[in-house]
Amino acid sequence: MLRWLTAGESHGRALVAICEGLPAGIEITTADIAAALARRRAGYGRGARMKFEQDEVEITGGVRHGRTLGAPVAIRITNTEWPKWETVMSPDPVAPEVLEGQARGAPLTRPRPGHADLAGMQKYGHEDARPVLERASARETAARVALGEVAKSYLRQSLGIEIVSHVVSIGHVCAPEGAMPGPGDAERVDADPVRCLDPAASEAMRAEIDAARMDGDTLGGVVEVIAYGVPPGLGSHVHWDRRLDARLAAALMSIQAMKGVEVGDGFATARRRGSQAHDEIEAPRPGDEGVRRRTNRAGGLEGGMSTGEPLRVRVAMKPISTVPRALDTVDVATGEAAKAINQRSDVTAVPAAGVVAEAMMALVLADAATEKFGGDSVPETRRNLRGYLDSLVIA
Repeated sequence: MLRWLTAGESHGRALVAICEGLPAGIEITTADIAAALARRRAGYGRGARMKFEQDEVEITGGVRHGRTLGAPVAIRITNTEWPKWETVMSPDPVAPEVLEGQARGAPLTRPRPGHADLAGMQKYGHEDARPVLERASARETAARVALGEVAKSYLRQSLGIEIVSHVVSIGHVCAPEGAMPGPGDAERVDADPVRCLDPAASEAMRAEIDAARMDGDTLGGVVEVIAYGVPPGLGSHVHWDRRLDARLAAALMSIQAMKGVEVGDGFATARRRGSQAHDEIEAPRPGDEGVRRRTNRAGGLEGGMSTGEPLRVRVAMKPISTVPRALDTVDVATGEAAKAINQRSDVTAVPAAGVVAEAMMALVLADAATEKFGGDSVPETRRNLRGYLDSLVIA
């Protein structure tokens, strides 16, 4: 069983992530995690913060000489802006007159529509949105990406699973249907400014972002994340909370600003007749490792379990809630109509959302894999996988 947790605020001293349950022997370095975090910061339409935020990574436990020990893995990501926020975000009490002397210390009383601000203030009894937006911020996903890189390394080294993602749409611009990156396309996707596989669609997406920037607006979109090499049988049909599709949906929906999840052809399949909706099964061909599906409309998931086909899930991201052309709200300090606060923001973060989605898929698959195959070390997990594959009813 994999357990993981993140802590920290957007402008706090650091983000902290801890993961327990991974086996010993996973090869992982600080440089690997730093590279994953750099992918998260990239993408056309990102704001100024991504340019000067360095994500200084420190592995503080669970790894020695580039290999996991089997103990909990702890990672710390330092906020390079901390000196500017040390007073405002101090964990210890600060005199009111000190806060009043800083512009950043002023209470944020005009909650942003679409954000956690108002509901969080009501739930936790805050008179200021700062405690809410600091933790609700998508900055927290840096900690998820750090842990996700460890999980991806485990999946690759133990089970041969590779995870890639790409942008399907931004605003009204959509990539051609059927364009899907393979395991060898990850670098090509990352080299594109919006992480889109189709050059023409990428150019149109950038034009859409430029138009939104000129209008003082923001954009959402859809990303697709695909896992190759997933063996059949991860997840379960016997309990609702062990279904792999449900676990993936919950994990992806937990990413800030996500509003919908689609497995495989999802909503398109709902419009098809049954004879055109399901993936017919074929006997193994020479060179195949086992039976295969003729199509993959189900996205590699049937009955809550992986089928052995590429696992394919899409997630929809709403436009960023901090809109430069500020939306109407209420000042909770006065009860009067006001314009929402305008914290520094991106035009869109859809390209980065794919990187975060990869991390979440990796963490879910790593959990399902440790549940299915166990193993206190990478070699033991490999042996358990091999024994399972050799014993399948239909090889």
